Amino acid sequence: KNQRRRGDHQAPTPRMSHMLQPSIILLREGTDTSQGTPQVVSNINACQAVVDAVRTTLGPRGMDKLMVSGNNMTITNDGATVMKNFDVVHPAAKTLVEIAKSQDAEVGDGTTTVVILAGEFLSEAKSFVQEGVHPQVIIRGYRKACNLAREKIRQLQVTFKEEDSRKFLTNCAATSMQSKLIASQKEQFSKMVVDAVLHLDEDMDIDMIGVKKEAGGSLQDSFMVEGVAFKKTFSYAGFEQQPKSFVEPKIVCLNLELELKQEKENAEIRIEDPSKYQEIVDAEWSIIYDKLDCIVKSGANIVLSRLAIGDLATQYFADRKMFCAGRVAEEDLKRVCKATGAQVQTTVSNLVQSVLGTCGRFEEQQIGKERYNLFSGCKEAKSCTIVLRGGGEQFIDEAERSMHDAIMIVRRAVKHNSIVAGGGAIEMELSKYLREYSLSITGKEQLIIGAYARALEVIPRQLSDNAGFDSTTILNQLRQKHAQGEGWYGVDIANESTCDTMASNVWEPSLVKLNAITAATEAACLILSVDQTIKNNPSEKPQAGPLPGRGRGRGMGRGMGRGRGGF
Repeated sequence: KNQRRRGDHQAPTPRMSHMLQPSIILLREGTDTSQGTPQVVSNINACQAVVDAVRTTLGPRGMDKLMVSGNNMTITNDGATVMKNFDVVHPAAKTLVEIAKSQDAEVGDGTTTVVILAGEFLSEAKSFVQEGVHPQVIIRGYRKACNLAREKIRQLQVTFKEEDSRKFLTNCAATSMQSKLIASQKEQFSKMVVDAVLHLDEDMDIDMIGVKKEAGGSLQDSFMVEGVAFKKTFSYAGFEQQPKSFVEPKIVCLNLELELKQEKENAEIRIEDPSKYQEIVDAEWSIIYDKLDCIVKSGANIVLSRLAIGDLATQYFADRKMFCAGRVAEEDLKRVCKATGAQVQTTVSNLVQSVLGTCGRFEEQQIGKERYNLFSGCKEAKSCTIVLRGGGEQFIDEAERSMHDAIMIVRRAVKHNSIVAGGGAIEMELSKYLREYSLSITGKEQLIIGAYARALEVIPRQLSDNAGFDSTTILNQLRQKHAQGEGWYGVDIANESTCDTMASNVWEPSLVKLNAITAATEAACLILSVDQTIKNNPSEKPQAGPLPGRGRGRGMGRGMGRGRGGF
């Protein structure tokens, strides 16, 4: 018996021999790696944490976020701005930041919607992942549901006629502003935004709409200039003697300094005859005067330059009843050129009439504590400038972001003249459609498309929660209405109930919903497809350059290595 026991010790079992095999190390020591189902669930949890941070900003009663970075303070409820200011370090959660940026760049509005939808899609998928459903099965079901939803939106969308375009565009702009700080003045600003967009050429270049901020006054004091406006630039003494108003002036735009240049620090001029010194001084003055004479002979009344215009040139133009402005911002100079037809010149040797621009009227106007140069009646290209007034700097900044969103919405609505009802109506109708479709198929896909349909209900639920309503009651009322065929019923924020949002003029361009659903689905599928994360510790990476003190210079290390110094 004892011998049999000793023999047992001498012959290890196959299982033990397998455990005694040395492990194979593929990655550098210190590399963080995680994989499998726990990694997918971890990524979903990280994304849900980001979504919870912006969830409360959705809708007309959404809350604002105050973000402080150093001495800069931002108050906003714009989803894209909030996400940009988040310093997200989790690799998977950064995907949500990217889809918010893409929605802002593509459409301009719906940035909070796309983040919340992506988070809810992931939340619904989490239970399937934990139960052992393969992520690729979920991804396949989600993509099918997304395609069905997009087709349904195209069937439901309402196309407006060209003669009714102003009414439709105004309502789209007002709906976009409903959730912003400027909601109380949405009638004034929605009309202003529509006027600004319709004032543009067919290419709808958004750069031709300038937004200037001037502290002081109230929001009602904001106005729009049908042309180009920019703040008065730095000027010298002779500026006050220049005329400040012209009718149909000729405008020359330069990228040229009009002042005496100082010599370089180490400049050295050797002359043998002292009388030659005066010739050098005279030549320097003649160069600047020749430039000024060429500008005057061109017939221009207004001189704008990207670079400085000195005191000599300022007084020279004032004596000849001309207006000049130096150090004009590049974007302002570009808008002036596009609006007036002028071409930026880097030399004054060939100022022909074809490079000069013109406008109907030029004047300098006092706005608040600043003076603005206004170019109106521009014939070449239609341009406009919106001047925003307000009490605080943060308030005006948020008003500018709200105006940008509204301008983008109206611009998209002009190009794609179709709308759907807002207030969660389109999401509820899509949810009902997908739920009914899921009951007509079998297999796991039925459950996944049903989960996608449930996830779409997060928009009306969140709108209700943010307004302080009972979201369960509101959703039950909406389900009943949509089951009865009332396809445009959404959340009624004013009366804590439901209403026909299409009849209430709560409209959104269908492009907003199409882009939001597509981007949210793709983001969710991307995060679900990641089952392993490999993170290299930066301190473990090999050094890219030479060690300190061992360069090519005469460092101590090199001297000691060659045996210098007798030590």
